[in-house]
Amino acid sequence: MRIAYLEDDADQAALVRKWLESAGHVCHHFDRGHALQRALAQESFDAFVLDWHLPDTDGLQVMREIRARAPQAVVIFVTARDRDDDVASVLAAGADDFIGKPVRKGELLARIEARARRAHAAEEPAPRIEVAPFMLDREARKLMRDGTPLQLTDKEYALAEFLFANVGELLSRKHLLEAVWGLRADVKTRTLDTHMSRLRTKLGLGDGQGLRLVSVQQFGYRLERSDAES
Repeated sequence: MRIAYLEDDADQAALVRKWLESAGHVCHHFDRGHALQRALAQESFDAFVLDWHLPDTDGLQVMREIRARAPQAVVIFVTARDRDDDVASVLAAGADDFIGKPVRKGELLARIEARARRAHAAEEPAPRIEVAPFMLDREARKLMRDGTPLQLTDKEYALAEFLFANVGELLSRKHLLEAVWGLRADVKTRTLDTHMSRLRTKLGLGDGQGLRLVSVQQFGYRLERSDAES
């Protein structure tokens, strides 16, 4: 998963980031709440791990903006405040879970995985994704339109699979690059735009096929139904 981690303690942040990345996640660390809030205007994340007390704001305020922009994202609070009324207020405000400090590696990773599975309703992805007139077969690694297989390269298929698994979701460029190419956020490339252009042509998106691939300037892309606004 692509995780945004908000923590102003540098040593704690370095340790937790190491845990998350060793478990296969991509972790982006922010030491100020306003920095994460600014990033929300340009980036998309699967999950958020938030400290409560920060030098410039508080985690609850940050979470309100997260919920406004990404209502389905997993949000976990990590803080020294662990009284029952504190826990209740955080969960009532929209958090999915709460972990008291000091943080334990096993507990943190287990909570993230459990909440992510619950958010997606299943531990394993569906073997097939059907969005008429397309059907994506994960086991065969094929994308078909009206029953006819489309000729895609490995990267084009991987990109299509990620888009179809997130139909209607606005995905940032860096999110797409990391998910499909495994590139870090500081890598600059036009590869994504080239592949998106080819995929749009091969799938005939926007040509009455029921779906369209929308480019959102300075942010990323969204695969959406052509009647999404009707």
